Amino acid sequence: MHAEGFPTKLDMVLKACSISRARLAADLGVDKSVVSRWLSGVNVPTDHNLATLTKIVGTRIPGFSMHEWDVDVASLAARVGSGGRPAPTPTAGGSTRSSLEDWLPEPIVAEALTTTASRGSAYEGFWRSTRVANEFPGRFMHDSIMIRREANGLLRFHLGVVEMRFVGWALPIQTQLFCWGVDAPTGVFIFAILNGVLRLRAEVMDGLTLTLTRESGGAPVAAAALMERTGVLSGDREADDATFEAASGGNPLAPEGSIPKNIRDHLFRDTGPTAFARGGEALLRMAFATSLSRGAETGMPPQTNVVAMRKT
Repeated sequence: MHAEGFPTKLDMVLKACSISRARLAADLGVDKSVVSRWLSGVNVPTDHNLATLTKIVGTRIPGFSMHEWDVDVASLAARVGSGGRPAPTPTAGGSTRSSLEDWLPEPIVAEALTTTASRGSAYEGFWRSTRVANEFPGRFMHDSIMIRREANGLLRFHLGVVEMRFVGWALPIQTQLFCWGVDAPTGVFIFAILNGVLRLRAEVMDGLTLTLTRESGGAPVAAAALMERTGVLSGDREADDATFEAASGGNPLAPEGSIPKNIRDHLFRDTGPTAFARGGEALLRMAFATSLSRGAETGMPPQTNVVAMRKT
């Protein structure tokens, strides 16, 4: 087994099989901290542990073998993505519900799968958005967001605000993260295009959102938005769902004066013909050159973050 890239491969395989760290540790008969060290890149498994791990994965992805750990990340993503992808769900009429590939070009889905396999963990976690409030002009509000990789190899997007729960997908394509979700009871969609981060893990992202106001009939409304990481996933899906739900139930309206001036100025933008005549923007946009998207402010860039590995 090649140690290089093993943490990414293991994380991808566990998500494809819906196996938590605790479950894997119990099945292997090792402490949960051992699995955590494998995923963080501190250690790699012994040949015995790797063989047992491979058998466990093989019960969920037929034909999975030791050879899979030696292929490159993109090839493994294609393997476990198809192996772990749920079968189409039959509808009452006997047909199948459309999948992502039915309405997105296949190369785009393939790119999203490959990028998620190699960089998806950079976006997984809990987030809090800050954006101009739709119903309270001049005020700001927060949404609670969870991004988590699913068995099909893609990132699931969850957004909660008051009683509404939007569920959809987040696709990392080139330097952006394209997100959308829908609140099933109301049929309201939300879309977001966020500037991505070319580092180990995103901590802050900004971009634009598009949704509907909550007034009768609704009205399309766009806004600049900031997303800040508030936590990391535990690996226990039920616990993470509970954390997201608890964060979504609070008052989303930001207290008066709680948003720093630089953030207010970044999000509360003056656009249109009057602003354009003064040298400003004609359109609402979030240029990458002035983006606040970033990874952690401390730490080494990926190419210098070399971790010595030993077998356990």
